[in-house]
Formats: sequence, C-alpha cells, structure tokens
Amino acid sequence: MNKPVALTLLAGGIVLLVFGYNAAQSFSSGVSRIFNGSPTNKAIWMIVGGVIATVLGLYGLSKSSK
Repeated sequence: MNKPVALTLLAGGIVLLVFGYNAAQSFSSGVSRIFNGSPTNKAIWMIVGGVIATVLGLYGLSKSSK
C-alpha cells in the first residue's frame, strides 16, 4: 500500500470516528438507547468503519516505511 492511500485511510478513519462518536451522543441515539439498549445503527457503523480505516491506514504507513 502506498503512503498517500494509507494517509487518506488514516485521516478518513479518524473523521469517521469523530462523526460516529457525535452521532452516538445525539438525541436520536439517546432515544434508541432507551428502547434498544444501544445507539443507532448509523453511529455503530461509522465507529466500526472508522476503526477499520484507521487500523488499515496505520498498517499501511508502517509497511510503506520499510
């Protein structure tokens, strides 16, 4: 994986994590948490996608520097 792609994945992953956290703290997630016990699916998928993209970006940066 080349360095620009890894940096893009890392930056995108961090952005998704921030948006996912904000979505998990929103009013609609609070209502969903009352009835279902978990935040909305949108918030969960943004956090999961952010973690995956961040890990892939970090992995790509560590492999491209060698």
